[in-house]
Parts: sequence; structure tokens; C-alpha cells
Amino acid sequence: MNSPYILRVLLVEDSPVVAERLRESLREVAGVTVTATVDRESTAIENLFRGGIDVVILDLHLNRGTGFGVLRALRGRSDVRPAAIIFTNYDLPEYRHQAMALGADHFLDKARDFERLPELLASIRTQRGGSPGTAHA
Repeated sequence: MNSPYILRVLLVEDSPVVAERLRESLREVAGVTVTATVDRESTAIENLFRGGIDVVILDLHLNRGTGFGVLRALRGRSDVRPAAIIFTNYDLPEYRHQAMALGADHFLDKARDFERLPELLASIRTQRGGSPGTAHA
């Protein structure tokens, strides 16, 4: 039986305030659901390796570990890798370069690009599974 395609997002953010604001913003995006919110590198990696995640939104500085560590873990995957969006307050050229070299698909600044995130997720959902209402096996 076919059902509408749902883009499953793992949110990796150490600030409870930012995490809640992101969850609220993403609730408005059709066909997108935040499956979990974690604040540590190891927990993020565990969630990602369990599977079922289409997109990971990564802060660079976490309670324990970094978004870079999560990206490194994803590099070794031979199966389908989730899209990785860096979402940080540290929009420094060296961080952007390192993140992209480690396989990040997008690099967004929290202050400047917050409103772009829902649009970006809607676009990824369309690329991966079709527009809202499209069946996905």
C-alpha cells in the first residue's frame, strides 16, 4: 500500500530554545517530520546508523562532540546517506570548507538563514519523494 512520502529529519542541536524553535518551524512544512532531537555526537550517530533518517540538521558545537564528528561517521556509510545540513552560529569560511569537505550538502547560518530551512527541506522532499500527495512505495 502506498502512502504519502514523509521526509524524516534528525535534529542535532544543543540549545533547547533553538531546537524548539526549529521543531515549531518545521511542523509547518508539509510532509516533513522531526523524528528525534539529540544534543550529542554519539547519540546522533546512533540514530543515523539505525536508519530511517532522510535529513540530518547539524549544529557544529554540541554538548558532547561536534557536527564534524557526525559528518565523519556518515562518510564511511556505503548505503544511502541522509542529506546533511549544517545549521550553525559559526559561519566561518574554514568551518564551511571543512563541513563541505566532510560531505555536508548545505551550510546555513542560524541568524541569517533560519527562514530558508523550511524551504530547503521542502525542496529536498520534492527531490527525494515527490510533491505533497505523491505516493511513495
